[in-house]
Amino acid sequence: MKQFANLYTQLDQTTRTNTKVNVLARYFSQAGEEDRLWTVAILSHRRPKRTVNSTLLRTWAAEMAGIPLWLFEESYHVVGDLSEAIALTLPGRQSENEFSLTYWIEYIKSLEKLEEEEKKERITAAWESMNYTERLVFNKLIMGGFRIGVSQKLMVRALSQYTGIDENTLAHRIMGNWDPAETTFEKLILTKDPLEDISKPYPFYLAYALDEEPEELGAPAEWIAERKWDGIRGQLIVRKDELFVWSRGEELVTDKFPEYHPLAELLPNGTVIDGEILPFKEGRPLTFNDLQTRIGRKNLTKSILKKAPVVMMAYDLLEWRGEDIRHYPLHKRRQLLEEMMETQKEQEVLLLSETLSFDNWESLARERKNSREHHSEGLMLKHRDSQYKAGRKKGDWWKWKVDPLAIDAVMIYAQRGHGRRANLFTDFTFAVWDGNTLVPFAKAYSGLTDKEFREITAWVRRNTKERFGPVHSVEPAHVFEIAFEGIRASNRHKSGVALRFPRISRWRKDKPIREANTLEELKGMLRVYEGKV
Repeated sequence: MKQFANLYTQLDQTTRTNTKVNVLARYFSQAGEEDRLWTVAILSHRRPKRTVNSTLLRTWAAEMAGIPLWLFEESYHVVGDLSEAIALTLPGRQSENEFSLTYWIEYIKSLEKLEEEEKKERITAAWESMNYTERLVFNKLIMGGFRIGVSQKLMVRALSQYTGIDENTLAHRIMGNWDPAETTFEKLILTKDPLEDISKPYPFYLAYALDEEPEELGAPAEWIAERKWDGIRGQLIVRKDELFVWSRGEELVTDKFPEYHPLAELLPNGTVIDGEILPFKEGRPLTFNDLQTRIGRKNLTKSILKKAPVVMMAYDLLEWRGEDIRHYPLHKRRQLLEEMMETQKEQEVLLLSETLSFDNWESLARERKNSREHHSEGLMLKHRDSQYKAGRKKGDWWKWKVDPLAIDAVMIYAQRGHGRRANLFTDFTFAVWDGNTLVPFAKAYSGLTDKEFREITAWVRRNTKERFGPVHSVEPAHVFEIAFEGIRASNRHKSGVALRFPRISRWRKDKPIREANTLEELKGMLRVYEGKV
């Protein structure tokens, strides 16, 4: 654990990418094999299951520190990170330990079946044997919220530096449904045949948002345009007569979409398709809200499947008849995909994402403006000669989304942020008018500059009316423009609506609160978005 805690400290103390890669590579060369494997697992979001709830941890930490719980809670709200607050609050270590990261992970996993008092004894004994950084890391592992400022892509770079294996190959090997308890570093990382697990997907190639005028990309003839469909990105795999479906979040979701199962017999073995899991009915896409009625449900009833059926909207062909063709130029992969789709006309589950014809960027810009009519988020622009790479890389693929929806709202609640923003109010609740009443409808915590966050923090401290734990109720005085990608009806919210990806787009200091939008105007946007007007 000392090695891993030291790794955490070194990574936390730098923002330089190359330094982080070097630190990680050095750690991989020094750590034991089991610890190397668990480090790969942790940095690729395969953390141990939470075995102790945070309420108990807070209570035990306050008791061990000899302070009342309310004082710990106040301290936590200032620190902004529960793991750090506990590590700072506890008294000095009482003993030493030389146990490894793997030992402590198994220790955490073993707590699951214990009674509360036994959990307390084991947690407090662990705390007593650790220094501050070890406690911090231990707490983060217990609570399953381990963030170390290292992306999976950066971790793969470090692995490549340590092993000498190509980054794309390594990225592929750590994809899929693997468990550190059931494999080894040797088998996972150093195995030469990454397709031994027939279900394994390829790393997804991700696009950057277009941050310049499309004319800057060059001649339109060099680009392929298609709609950016509003579903869930996924890969559909057929190998050895079996079908697998993976989401971009590396979750195996085959059983959640039974509509795809017949494709195991229709598609040739060695086929991997990159596409969009898209709600689709009567020849047209549905909204993402319709897809949400299926997400997270353990039991898919006939009525749910009938209400929100799905298709796979195919974008790209990554593997064909067992050959990895990601290095082919896009236009050639696209040709193979279209030829394959010609043989699949009798089925209605796998559809081809059509390309859009355009002679100039002006005509494509007009097509982009009509995106919501097609229930799409905008357009995708892909260079016709682009290879299918791993991760997010600039140059070949761009997403050109439509401008977000927006509404002016009044801030009514504020809460401190976390981490480096623990002393600033950064999390806000916004409301619109319903007659003379302000009705809350959205929360947002991004979009302001650091200077604006400091300004609004100073104002909140002077104008707090009431406190509900960490939440401050404030005088209605400020209007903010809230941008969002979508809107849906919701019985769970007092306003009757829920927004998709709400964020602050600007502080409307020019606008008095009575000129903020109304609930009726918000619901009018819902009717337009759903195509009911």
